[in-house]
Amino acid sequence: MIDVPGIFASNVFNDEKMRVRLTQDVYDSYRESIENGTPLDLKVANEVADAMKEWAIEKGCTHYTHWFQPMTGITAEKHDSFISPHADGHVIMEFSGKELIKGEPDASSFPSGGIRATFEARGYTTWDPTSPAFVKDNTLCIPTAFMSYTGDVLDKKTPLLRSMNRINHESVRILHLFGKTDVTRVDATVGPEQEYFLIDKDVYERRKDLKYTGRTLFGARSPKGQQLDDHYFGAIKQRVKAFMAELDEELWKLGIYAKTEHNEVAPAQHELAPIFTTVNIAADHNQLTMELMKRIARKHGMVCLLHEKPFKGVNGSGKHNNWSLSTNTGENLLKPGKKPEENTQFLLFLTAVITAVDDYQDLLRLSVATAGNDHRMGGDEAPPFIISMFLGDDLEAIVEAIINREEYESQGKVVMNTGAEALPEIRKDTTDRNRTSPFAFTGNKFEFRSLGSALNISCPNIMLNTMVADVLSSFSDELENAADFDAAVRRLIRKNLKKHRRIIFNGDGYTDEWVAEAEQRGLLNLRSTPEALKKYTLKKNLELFKRNNIFNETEVKARQEILLENYINIIDLEALTMLDMAKKDIFPAVSAFTGELAETIRRKRAVSDDIRVDAEVKLLSKLSDLLSQFSDKIDELDSKVGGSIAYRKNIQSHAEYCCNEMLSTMTELRAISDEMEMCTDSKYWPYPSYGQLLFSVQ
Repeated sequence: MIDVPGIFASNVFNDEKMRVRLTQDVYDSYRESIENGTPLDLKVANEVADAMKEWAIEKGCTHYTHWFQPMTGITAEKHDSFISPHADGHVIMEFSGKELIKGEPDASSFPSGGIRATFEARGYTTWDPTSPAFVKDNTLCIPTAFMSYTGDVLDKKTPLLRSMNRINHESVRILHLFGKTDVTRVDATVGPEQEYFLIDKDVYERRKDLKYTGRTLFGARSPKGQQLDDHYFGAIKQRVKAFMAELDEELWKLGIYAKTEHNEVAPAQHELAPIFTTVNIAADHNQLTMELMKRIARKHGMVCLLHEKPFKGVNGSGKHNNWSLSTNTGENLLKPGKKPEENTQFLLFLTAVITAVDDYQDLLRLSVATAGNDHRMGGDEAPPFIISMFLGDDLEAIVEAIINREEYESQGKVVMNTGAEALPEIRKDTTDRNRTSPFAFTGNKFEFRSLGSALNISCPNIMLNTMVADVLSSFSDELENAADFDAAVRRLIRKNLKKHRRIIFNGDGYTDEWVAEAEQRGLLNLRSTPEALKKYTLKKNLELFKRNNIFNETEVKARQEILLENYINIIDLEALTMLDMAKKDIFPAVSAFTGELAETIRRKRAVSDDIRVDAEVKLLSKLSDLLSQFSDKIDELDSKVGGSIAYRKNIQSHAEYCCNEMLSTMTELRAISDEMEMCTDSKYWPYPSYGQLLFSVQ
């Protein structure tokens, strides 16, 4: 039996361990640095580093690494040992404050979006003391930020920390206007629900597309998919349960609040949800969670797929970003209370979020824009491309009452009668859940559902923190000099709700009617990554980032270029993989089967002209025609892959070419292949079928 409290955070150099290992003066200085943002004295850093090293050595560590998050979407590490030469020829184990605070990885091979030339190699990592160090694989991992020699940001942590500073500062400003001067800090908190697939390692190894790209580029639908809804919340299979048990244990050791696990809707799909924590730590924890999922799955003879849409025709995997605001006094600023219509503070923060989402819907959309997520969004329980907000009936009624200057009549708590005497009464929530809403209010938080499963959650939370902070700043500017604060707040709330009510939509986001209505409302419908990323450098967005000290213009343009280049590389890789599979495996397999069919027809006819071969001839004719179409489409895709060279001078045009030309041909090539798969003897088909993949783990 696992002693969960005993092992929890056992691999983390957290506050509890610091209290024990640091002198009181050093500990107090360290805490002040974290809480107030003051520079850390080198003497303090030296003692922290020495205590950290001693603890790590006791845990079996010989090396340390600055663990950072470059623009690759995954984490990076450079390991250095603790050894230092001694005069007598021996070594001693040392780790200084200077080594703790600053590292120097080679920055030339990480994406920089043109900020750095390839020959300009120097870059820096710098310790993030707000996220505790931890032990992984007998190595002390120190969470760090990563920047260029020029000082430009090259990672995802630094702008996230900047955005946290902004949301903290502007939220505190607002709360002080409400007389809550005891509040000294407000943190954005996040609980990211992580979806993923588990398939058997043996069938995975036989799929080039999964190995190279993370998704199936070919594959006819299985007779059984998710249509019976029998996998969702079903009994967890033993192999999966064993995987989940080990995953939980390793996550708990790292201080990660792994809480909920269950089967998701699609066969072989599952979910893990943690408890809320500060967004910076939540981002670090989610990166570790994804890494451990992949590693531990291999130990259990399985492969964890984090691609947003690994299987066509069944649900893809997302990551629901549950975002809220909490004070150092323990108050959730997005909790409506028993009478939200009278809770002016809540209504002001709600109005700020509504205003921000409407003004910067393009930034929310592009923050989740990836090649993989483009396949997932728009159906199968993933939100549509149009950003809108779901408030629920009660909150929407309050908003309408404020706009129309009407009295809101609360319906009170509704008790649901189960009709069975033995069952207790259930109080109905004031909001339903809307699976088609990208940004839904769920009681005391907003659930941003558009994130793809592989995404680093820093990106959307940078946008959320920044745009809400910016709106709160404008609210404070307007309210600080008001003669009648209460009246001014009411006017400000009504004015902004009236202006931004178009973003609120409680209906079905999948319908054609909503697409037409959203267009009439003036909402954006950015259906592809290149289309979304084009909005990154709009003047209003550049000004937002500059005003809030998140990015300078160079950094924004660099990020845009990095994301576009990544999109291009993914589509190019998928196209080349399709061509490899089509030419080397699928075409020869179908050709061999049609050859056998032709031979079967010849042999039957040789026996007697009276033997019917209509079925074989019909199938042979169909497959031969499909194979010819397949060959033509291979040539077309080959030509389009080569033709992309002409667009390489303009990265936006290149990405749009990949989206509009290459992807469409890839879709057509797949459709022909999938039809041939349904007509070809399975012993000839070169790859495991969808049925084998989705039901491989028993």
